Amino acid sequence: MLQERMINSKGGFGMVAVLLLLQLLMLAAVAIIPGFLKALFLIAAVVVFVCWFGFYMVQPNQSAVLQLFGRYVGTDLNNGLRWSNPLYSKQKVSLRVRNFESSKMKVNDSAGNPVEIAAVVVWKVVDSAEAVFEVDNYENFVSIQSESAIRHLASSYAYDAGNDEAISLRSSTDEVTELLKSEIQARLNKAGVQVLEARISHLAYAPEIASAMLQRQQAAAIVAARKQIVEGAVGMVESALESLSERNIVELDDERKAAMVGNLLVVLCGDHHVQPVLNAGSLY
Repeated sequence: MLQERMINSKGGFGMVAVLLLLQLLMLAAVAIIPGFLKALFLIAAVVVFVCWFGFYMVQPNQSAVLQLFGRYVGTDLNNGLRWSNPLYSKQKVSLRVRNFESSKMKVNDSAGNPVEIAAVVVWKVVDSAEAVFEVDNYENFVSIQSESAIRHLASSYAYDAGNDEAISLRSSTDEVTELLKSEIQARLNKAGVQVLEARISHLAYAPEIASAMLQRQQAAAIVAARKQIVEGAVGMVESALESLSERNIVELDDERKAAMVGNLLVVLCGDHHVQPVLNAGSLY
């Protein structure tokens, strides 16, 4: 793996003054000095002219990767107008924070159900040399590896696990976010890229099974609600029987208790209002 090296380039404005002065001196010497010395000063003037091609601009949150005939020289992080060897080639690399939103991909989750998933990845380059030399096109590399990591994550977990302990794509948002970020970062380390955030932006069942899965979720919700209603009703009936017994309001045999329990459960668990039937005679 290539090790990034920092290089200290010269300030551009100072070099402008120096080269301008040298250029004027060389031209004046060529015009004034006679003989073979004129050729020497002419060559020097050409060298000074070539040095003008050593200027380049580095913007804030940008770096310049310098090469000399294919050999990596160093990375310049100094902002503003800079100057270095005019034979160096300069490749600019943005260090700004960028985001990438994947397309909606259809993937089978761990249970085999087709789901649609997409994610947003926030990233930036932290090693310019690796970004330039370790991969062919680091921006394309980020997009392809991110989508690959999203597919792998979606196929490793179920859309809905059905219980609170297992990790699922739908309910375990924080865990899935950390897992996605870690997996993408592991794939992008070789490109000198740091993943700042990775979050699922779209998650849904595929259209062909969305209706059936919605019915299953509704059925599960109804069963859970009914279970909670029944548990609460049983507790209320138990409390009512205990209160009647403790206060000696009425003595009920097993048959009457069973009838009372049945009536209370119907009232408490029913979906509609119950029409009461008033007994105008005796209790028995």
